[in-house]
Amino acid sequence: MTILQPLFQAIALAKNEYEMRSHVVEIGGNYFQAKRCGVFFFDCLKLSKTMQLALSVEYNPVARYLVERHAPVHDGLLVSPKTWRLICPRADHWHVMAGPIVSSGQLVGVVGFTREQAMPAFNDQNLADLSALCLHLSTWSATMRQTPQQLESKVLTPREVQIAQLVAQGRTNSEIGVELWITENSVKQALKRMFRKLEVSSRAQLTAQFVQAKPLLSNGVEK
Repeated sequence: MTILQPLFQAIALAKNEYEMRSHVVEIGGNYFQAKRCGVFFFDCLKLSKTMQLALSVEYNPVARYLVERHAPVHDGLLVSPKTWRLICPRADHWHVMAGPIVSSGQLVGVVGFTREQAMPAFNDQNLADLSALCLHLSTWSATMRQTPQQLESKVLTPREVQIAQLVAQGRTNSEIGVELWITENSVKQALKRMFRKLEVSSRAQLTAQFVQAKPLLSNGVEK
């Protein structure tokens, strides 16, 4: 088990943003020996005009790098310490490292870590570790932070809910057809649609999604 494995597992098990952020701040902050750290999603940010300027791609090379490359970076790779002081004069942001959170090919958020002047600068190993962390955060974001349109596309119809329930009970396609008074081929076609909706590839994965993700039930109806 790698040193970061407990953090990866904690992120995967996080049920909401509060839990996920807490794990990153506590475990990730300690691992990267950061003075400050945080996870930020753009659709939740409310920034002052001063902060909007500080984080703009025209003004901040770290922000520009993230937007253009979707890859982790630290200030030392882009500008000199003197130049960085002009861009970000905060004492607790003497060294900054940030990584992208990506969903469907779009930059949706950032995870960042900072250190004070007396602390060592971030290095290549830090970037490699942050890259791995970003992959897990991006996966979590794509799974847990879905737009209303994405959720709508995954809603099961009442008939699909019935089929999912029977699949969870271990019934075969033939048995499901008999139970619901439909043909076996209708069951097969319904399962194909359900696999696409829930982005799964097996009956076991379908069952896990059905049991754990009650919001996917159409209108909250369970028959």
